[in-house]
Amino acid sequence: METIDIKSLHPLEVRVLLEFSGGETFTTSTLLEKLEFNVGQANQSTSWLAGKGLAEEVGREQRVAFQLTDLGREYASDGTPEERMIGLLENEGAKAIPEITQALGLENRDIGSAYGSLSKMGVLEMDGEKRVTLKNADAASSVHLVRSLLDRAAAAEGGELEEGQLASDERATLEGVSKKRGAASAPFRLVEREIVTFKLTSGAPEIAKALLAANITGREVGQLTVEMLRTGSWRDMSFRAYNIDVPPAQAQIGRRNPYSAYLDEVKDKLISLGFEQFDGSLVETEFWNSDALFMPQFHSARDIHDVYYLETPTHAKAIEEPFLSNVASAHEDGWETGSRGWRYSFDRDFTKRLILRSQGTAVSARALKSAKIPGRYFGMLRCFRPDDVDATHLSDFYQTEGIVLGEDVNLKTLLGLLEMFAVEVAGATDVKYVPGYFPFTEPSVEVHIKHPVLGWFELGGSGIFRPEVTEPQGVHVPVLAWGLGIDRMALMKLGIADLRELFTPDIQSIRRRRVG
Repeated sequence: METIDIKSLHPLEVRVLLEFSGGETFTTSTLLEKLEFNVGQANQSTSWLAGKGLAEEVGREQRVAFQLTDLGREYASDGTPEERMIGLLENEGAKAIPEITQALGLENRDIGSAYGSLSKMGVLEMDGEKRVTLKNADAASSVHLVRSLLDRAAAAEGGELEEGQLASDERATLEGVSKKRGAASAPFRLVEREIVTFKLTSGAPEIAKALLAANITGREVGQLTVEMLRTGSWRDMSFRAYNIDVPPAQAQIGRRNPYSAYLDEVKDKLISLGFEQFDGSLVETEFWNSDALFMPQFHSARDIHDVYYLETPTHAKAIEEPFLSNVASAHEDGWETGSRGWRYSFDRDFTKRLILRSQGTAVSARALKSAKIPGRYFGMLRCFRPDDVDATHLSDFYQTEGIVLGEDVNLKTLLGLLEMFAVEVAGATDVKYVPGYFPFTEPSVEVHIKHPVLGWFELGGSGIFRPEVTEPQGVHVPVLAWGLGIDRMALMKLGIADLRELFTPDIQSIRRRRVG
């Protein structure tokens, strides 16, 4: 180990050296507890010390924990759907499924799932009048076990239950009610952690002695402030030594964020091709986000875990006529489109519910009622979905959305537009088209591109709007539509492999990146 100038040590390193020179092991959690570091400081100090040969890794341990989600906290407070069903039937007797749903204020899917699991246990059964009856409440042992686990997790620090604290039946039960991905729809989230144990090396005690002899504690002040000069408090402070040989920070001129510049580049390209730009509100109704697109109201994408609902206000005051009546009729019986519709009773209250826009196609739907024929329109639209964030998914993201209306447009026209986006806008060299399905287009096409690191991934969907979408808006010509992930195009164009880098706070990373 090379000679180390003790004055060059960071205060975080100094405090670790003075605390653990006795030979005991430590983890980042130990540093949080004993030295009151935050997670970033704990990771930095161990990394720096290991780099200087003053600390070494002595062990790794994989740990699994089950963490209470927001849904789990709701269940812990209000009861699980199973508990609430049993309680309702015990107090009020047999009821039909719709009556239970209304009485408990839960979603149909939650009541259906709860009934399925309870009937398998032999707790509930259906009588001859299609009413749910309580057969044997004592058979609900797993329901009681889930309640016990919810209570324990709610009382535990961080809402977590460590795997080592659980009996085998408790572990098996938790595995059935937890998820690693998409945990918002489960009461528990499966958390896997790697615990790394460190120990100071043999040379660390000598360094610690030298620090004590020099009266360096690691709590020295690193910056002289105006306030210290004004009050004179600097006189009673111990300051960290300054290294005058450290090169000054490089001065950088201001420049635009590369992703922002890329968005403008795409806008300019589309406008130069004769497209008109449209935009819309981030808050949208279920009507324009889904109903006007012929997406049935029982579609799984309408679930609370797939869109963000507004807490207040919850509903719009009204939907513009005649579009509401036309769309409602298209869902119920096809209206004047030649379709049979979805054959259900359209809920005119549900359609007014307010959400954060989950797809840019909502703005295309609004644009239909005033679009020129022939016409070309596009939008650069921010959308919101409660996805798990990873290299190719964000919970809020941009879509480039557009429509082309005209007597002569067809699938060949659409494929040409998709190729332009994939090759000229995204900069991809490998492109393929895959048949897709969307309730509002027929035919439907997905475009996929090949990233040098991530491999093949979907750029977005497209198709030709069905008559059930266009006719209720007064449009009687073919309409091409697409919704492509502009964030994903930027992955290829900017040469990165993780969507999160588009929004990084690392200013140096942003300065190094170039558009084109």
